[in-house]
Amino acid sequence: MAANVFQEDDDVIATINIVPFVDIVLVLLIIFMITSSAIAKASISVDLPSAASAGSAVNSTLNVVLNAQGEIFLNGKPSDHAKLAKYVAAESWKNKELQAVISADKTIDYGRVMKIIDIVKDNGVKSFALNIEREL
Repeated sequence: MAANVFQEDDDVIATINIVPFVDIVLVLLIIFMITSSAIAKASISVDLPSAASAGSAVNSTLNVVLNAQGEIFLNGKPSDHAKLAKYVAAESWKNKELQAVISADKTIDYGRVMKIIDIVKDNGVKSFALNIEREL
């Protein structure tokens, strides 16, 4: 006799079909990755200097931005030297592998950028990068 394709009894299905759940999670992950990079780039406008040997992006937990007006932003929020030092010291104490990315408008004086680097390094960050754009 042929195998019965249709179940005629009303047994409870005890298996979980996880494939649709994984599909939805992957779609949400892709949407999150696309929107988070767009939000991060659109938050503060900085005219970065360019270099032919720009490296790859650094995964960081600390972002410091100096815009053309000389304002300091820490992780997207307005800050100053004292707040920056306090925050960096607290975060570097929690996370010994803390990395920082410093972005400065190309019109900012070299000395102001060095002051930010000194604050970051003096408060426990061992690894930092200067954000630049790659020349095409």
